[in-house]
Amino acid sequence: MTDDRTTTFQRARSAEQREIRKQTILDAATQLLDEMPVGEISLRELSRRVGLSKTNVVRYFETREAVFFELLNRSLAQWTEDLADQLPAAGTAASHDAVTAVVAESLAGRPLLCGLLSALGPELERNISAQAARDFKLAHVRLLGELAALLQRRLTGLTAAQARELVSLTVVYTAGLWPFAHPSEAVSEALEDPELAGTKVDFAARLGRTLQVTVAGLLSSA
Repeated sequence: MTDDRTTTFQRARSAEQREIRKQTILDAATQLLDEMPVGEISLRELSRRVGLSKTNVVRYFETREAVFFELLNRSLAQWTEDLADQLPAAGTAASHDAVTAVVAESLAGRPLLCGLLSALGPELERNISAQAARDFKLAHVRLLGELAALLQRRLTGLTAAQARELVSLTVVYTAGLWPFAHPSEAVSEALEDPELAGTKVDFAARLGRTLQVTVAGLLSSA
């Protein structure tokens, strides 16, 4: 990136310009996540990829965690929006199993979102202030509420409270399953052993089955 582009970046003043700059940083973070685990991405590395000094990046995001929190929430919002078009229409005779299968398949197609959810508890929420955690979680909870409302409209008989619980469990299931469905090269090689074939984790299939059982359990406990 040229010095001229860096200077232009620093001159951003309007809300529109700031949003463009923020999106540039988020795009760089997305590219880095394709190359390395979130734990290996420092603010310095992110600054280098964008072509700015660390001080300039901090003008838009105070910490590296703030970058990934923003990326996670934007990814979640986009997934919820897209999922609304992928699910069977509200009021149709679609089965609960059909709905949970669509949710699982759709989520499996969002590696960025799944990866960030799996890094949330063990990595991203560890080295932050209480205020940073509060800011992120307030926005995150609102987005999860929108997802819960969507699923409640598609899953007949599910109450608002049950839909929220379903979404909460979906996050936990995703965080747990995603790493096992995407093991290291060494583990992937080991799993080629016929005796270990049954231990391979198909993320979409396993999540779909887990959500199916969870919905059945929530409805039966009403």
